[in-house]
Amino acid sequence: MYAITIREPGGPDVLEWTEVPDPTPGPGEVLLDVAAGALNRADLLQRQGHYPPPPGASDILGMECSGTISALGEGVTDWNVGDQVCALLSGGGYAEKVAVPAPQLLPLPDGVDLITAASLPEVACTVWSNVVMHAGLKAGELLLVHGGVGGIGTHAIQVGKALGARVAVTAGSDERLARCAELGADITVNYREQDFVTEVKSADVVLDNMGAKYLDRNIDVLNLNGRLVVIGLQGGVSAELNLGKLMAKLGSVSGTRLRSRPVEGPGSKGEIVAAVRKGLWPLIASGQVKPIVHDVVPMREAAAAHRALESDGDVFGKLLLKTD
Repeated sequence: MYAITIREPGGPDVLEWTEVPDPTPGPGEVLLDVAAGALNRADLLQRQGHYPPPPGASDILGMECSGTISALGEGVTDWNVGDQVCALLSGGGYAEKVAVPAPQLLPLPDGVDLITAASLPEVACTVWSNVVMHAGLKAGELLLVHGGVGGIGTHAIQVGKALGARVAVTAGSDERLARCAELGADITVNYREQDFVTEVKSADVVLDNMGAKYLDRNIDVLNLNGRLVVIGLQGGVSAELNLGKLMAKLGSVSGTRLRSRPVEGPGSKGEIVAAVRKGLWPLIASGQVKPIVHDVVPMREAAAAHRALESDGDVFGKLLLKTD
């Protein structure tokens, strides 16, 4: 098969479309003929040599994909050859074929085509596991989403609204914020010109991709019993935490990851995928939550897609890589 490989750690130009051995599904796995993969910011870090895959995972980029099952590993009984699915991956999505643990497969949501479905697994599992399963967002609460224009942000806005919450978002331009408002955001904050603490005042759940840079202000913006969930470190890894301020609000701070979780068991990727299928897929089928795809490009042109995401230009939603 052909796949995108990394010649050496570096910029987008180190990505190459090269021939590599076909994967073989092990026990409990299926083999997918990949229709499309999707970009995530973690891919940029891995390309630069900063985010290696978990032990035993493919070293090929790609944390989600869609495709058709072409072979079943030993013990797989819930899926059939020919089924069209999308999948949460630990790696391997930038390729023509990928082996996937069966618990990490999802059927295509009603009304979503095979290519578009590649945009869903990573954002759906990230948002649902953090905002719903972990933070317990409830109807009537306020969800603050940092980075409202990315794949996770555009998805989180819609999930929050579908659950009956109010949603605030931050982004770097008024044009981007206007598009977030079209998705349902109630409060929009231009972080280049406004202070989100002043504008939002109090949030029950904060979904944060910045880490250290926003830690103190995220505590400031928490409501009583507020929950801060850190899922990214774009603003650094180390900051001082004022425990007195956190305790006064009866608040909590959590840091989570998805890629390194086990396949099965408590807190696993399989557990999250099952919850997404049960709770979120009906919201997608009903049109309350829609996949937001910025563009679809040939997989062999992954370097160009990486440049577009890295430039932080006009990308709104997900960038997809089509295999043919």
